[in-house]
Amino acid sequence: MINIGIIGAAGYTAGELIRILIHHPTAKIVFAHSTSNPNKPVWAVHKDLIGETNLQFSKPNYAAADVIFICSGHGKTREFIDKTKLPKSLKIIDLSTDYRHTATAEGFVYGLPETNKTAIAQCTKLANPGCFATAIQLGIIPLAANGAITDDIHINAITGSTGSGQRPTATSHYSWKSNNVSVYKAFEHQHLTEIGETIKQLQPGFAQALNFVPVRGTFTRGILAMQHTKCKLSLKEVSQLYTDYYKNEPFVHITNLTPDIKMVSNTNKCIIHIEKHGEYIFVSSVIDNLLKGAS
Repeated sequence: MINIGIIGAAGYTAGELIRILIHHPTAKIVFAHSTSNPNKPVWAVHKDLIGETNLQFSKPNYAAADVIFICSGHGKTREFIDKTKLPKSLKIIDLSTDYRHTATAEGFVYGLPETNKTAIAQCTKLANPGCFATAIQLGIIPLAANGAITDDIHINAITGSTGSGQRPTATSHYSWKSNNVSVYKAFEHQHLTEIGETIKQLQPGFAQALNFVPVRGTFTRGILAMQHTKCKLSLKEVSQLYTDYYKNEPFVHITNLTPDIKMVSNTNKCIIHIEKHGEYIFVSSVIDNLLKGAS
């Protein structure tokens, strides 16, 4: 049995994590900590868990845990680790941006299983990929792994409202979000760094631009990412690259159907569709941002 602790256990991704773990045959949650909901039953916050668990939000007991998940906001994990004395044997899985980049990794392994499976299995500190980054990378990395990216990559992706977290902001509360769509952080999104690092890991000579325009959607969960780039390979050749790359990846599926978010909602799947239009390859990828996007 693996004993698990959760920091920041009241957020959206923590709720999904708890739901998975309470039904996992070899996992036991020994504590779920929330500074905003001390001593409350977990189901009082994550109402989909009513009748499924008697777990309460409690103080951390690091000595009782084999691994902790840190589900706090971005910037909070580094602060937490710096001020908290953790057992040396404790494994850490971080869902924030704090340790995803090579320059600031401090021993954390980047946790995209479709590129780093061996390193993930052996590491003690894991930095979870970003949600946009997961959808986009899965749509691109078979090209990179075969040295087939020769031009700029143009990306447009739309995400559900849960991607901005549980705490309401000016651009996430219902009255603004409902029946509304908006662009934000065009060409400057924080996930660009990790996407670029993964591509260079697979295709070291990559020096082209990643032109990314993120969009806030009016739905709650899911990401649709659309990527296109010039490519000399035929559709048949590119499709074979993707089929070969993902043949041993149980959660990534190539389809002839145009994908939509309902295909992956509440699952750990990524579904990918490939088209060729003139000299451009066009790839669509869809994930659930709270599951595969936080996996």
